[in-house]
Formats: sequence, structure tokens, C-alpha cells
Amino acid sequence: MHITRRKTRQIQVGTVKIGGDAPVSVQSMCSTDTRDVAATVEQIRQLETAGCELIRVAVPDEEAAAALPKIKAAMTVPLIADIHFDHRLALKAAAIVDCVRINPGNIGAWWKVEEVIKAVNDRGIPIRVGVNGGSLERHLLDKYGWPTPEALAESALNAVHALEDVGFTNLKVSLKASDVHHAIDAYWLFAHQSDYPIHIGITEAGTAMTGAVKSAMGLGYLLANGIGDTLRVSLAADPVEEVKVGYEILKSLELRHRGINVIACPTCGRVEIDVVRMANELEKKLGHIKTPLNVSVLGCVVNGIGEGKEADIGIAGGEGKGILFKKGKLVRKVPMEELMDTLIQEVELLAKEKEAEGNGASVPSVESQEWESVAADSGQPSTLGKEIPVLPH
Repeated sequence: MHITRRKTRQIQVGTVKIGGDAPVSVQSMCSTDTRDVAATVEQIRQLETAGCELIRVAVPDEEAAAALPKIKAAMTVPLIADIHFDHRLALKAAAIVDCVRINPGNIGAWWKVEEVIKAVNDRGIPIRVGVNGGSLERHLLDKYGWPTPEALAESALNAVHALEDVGFTNLKVSLKASDVHHAIDAYWLFAHQSDYPIHIGITEAGTAMTGAVKSAMGLGYLLANGIGDTLRVSLAADPVEEVKVGYEILKSLELRHRGINVIACPTCGRVEIDVVRMANELEKKLGHIKTPLNVSVLGCVVNGIGEGKEADIGIAGGEGKGILFKKGKLVRKVPMEELMDTLIQEVELLAKEKEAEGNGASVPSVESQEWESVAADSGQPSTLGKEIPVLPH
């Protein structure tokens, strides 16, 4: 399947390019109290190790804003400030961070937004216009009755056009809902009426498992249809898990390739090794590897090599011994008790070899081609209510 990415403008958040021909980037948000600098920095380091490319922190008050310089100084990836209600916090954050997220539904009077625009313009950093179903403008709720996809899209388009009216276009947009269908529809409506880069996510998706499934369904659908330039998987779990799930979604669509991809059989009565334990242990112990590698853990020798022929390297167990294979060919037999350690050593060696060849650090981007859009120019007014592509039901 070839995915034709929606063609957008490109912005830059710190060192990370978003939109245009840039790869879809993975981001997360700290769950720590931003005022606790030590705890926040520790979580940021964990996120960076997991491959998180942009990190957002909540800035609910003056004390949190005052902590931003120390947090920023300890980071290697771009920092985004999440602002609600008080525009003065956005002004303080803009002097430090790489991007400011504001919600048009709760930031207040327009003159406050204009002050934020001036502050980010002075530093040349972008704004993320973050529309959320839980905090829409009152007039839109009155118009639509509830946070419909149309209401979300209109809120985002109104904010974009208002920013354009004062000459500001350095922005990305998100339209989040916790309902998968509503989120898809909102993003679909906006994407066909604007060429700004889009941050996708299913907000308040749920626990680690439930949220991962909902996010995979919603974000996977959008990405497969070319929509989405950066993403966050919102989980009621360790933020590191958000990053892992984000990359797995992108890897499954072949939009990004980072780290190991474990191919493991679903187990059956023939298996002679603990596939479930070994596959989970493999992901945990090799999580530090950035080089894209397909690693196979299969339960029986009978079908092992055949089923794992697409893997770069793998193991299969049976008849009291295991086998190590590479690219579908037997390398050697290995005692069962040494099978896991052998595989880990061989994977680490293979990763180093690929890095030495200069292939390990590259991240292929999907070619960005022309993507049909109703909005061809930035000055076009909202087209809600006019003819646009049918929502994907």
C-alpha cells in the first residue's frame, strides 16, 4: 500500500521539521508536576531515550512558568508549553520554549491572542492551535448543540483565519476528541480545507491497552489516508508507553522505521519455547536500539525459518535445541538455555554493523505528493457547509 501524504506547509519546532516532506514526528507530554524540575527532567530523559522527538509540559501557573528555563536547559529535544486560560503564562513561556500551544476556546479576548502572537513572532517560534471537544467556544456549542466534528473544524478554521488576518502563519493545528469517529471526521473536514500541518491524536483515549487500540484505529486511519504530520498517543499510562505505541503505529504503516520490530508467533501446541516471555523480554532489553531491525521469535523448528524469512535475524525452538537464523537461512544451532542471550548479543552486533555502514541513523520519509484540498490558498474563508469530500463513514 502506497500512502500519499497530504501536502502541507512546513514549520519548524526547535530542530524538528513538521509538515511538508518531513517524516511524521512522535511526541508526548510529561505527566509530572512541571514545578518539580527534578521529576520533570527525569521523565524527559526517559522520553528522550525512548525516541520522543517533541515534549510538551503543562504550564498552569507562574511557578510552573518559572521552572521552564531549568527544564529547557536539561533537554535535547524541543520543548512545547501547554497553556490554558491565562495568556500571560504564554508570554512568559514564549521566551523559553520552542512552541506554544493555546486553545482558542479558553484563551480569552482576541487582544490576548495578539499579545501571544507578538511574543512568539519576536522569537520566531510557532503556535499550535489546539482545539478540544471539551472546551469549544460557547457560540459554537450554541450553534451545533454539542462538540460535533463540524464544530471542531469550524473552531480551528476560525482561529486559523483570524491568525492569518494579522499575518501569522507559523502554526500547526490539532482537533482532538475522545470518540474515534468524531476525531476522524473533524480532522477530515479540516484537512480538506486547509494546508497547515496537523497534529493528530485521540484525546483521553484510555488506559494503556484500550488507549493504544483506540489510537491505532483512529490515527492509523488518518495516517493511511495521508492526514497527520505529528502525533501523540494519549494514554492513562507512563508517557514512555505513548512513544512506543506511536512508533508502532507508524512502523505498521511503514511510515517510520525505528528500533526493533518483533515478529512473534501467536503460539500453539507445537511450541517448545516460551515465546510470550521471550518476545516481551526482547522488546524490553533491546529498547535502546534505534537501528531498524526485524527480529523473529518463533516457537518451532518445523516452520520457524519459513515463517521468519522476512526477519533480519531470529530464533526458533524445538527438539531440545534452538536455531539462530538470518534472512531465512540457518546460522547455527544453539542450546535452549543460551538461546535468548545469544539472540540479544547477535541483534546488538547486527545493529552496530548496520550503524557502521551508515544505514542505521537514516529515517526514510514517505514522498509527499499533491493531495486534493478545497483550500488552495491561505486567505480562503471557511468552506464549511460548501461542497467538500464526503466524510469517511
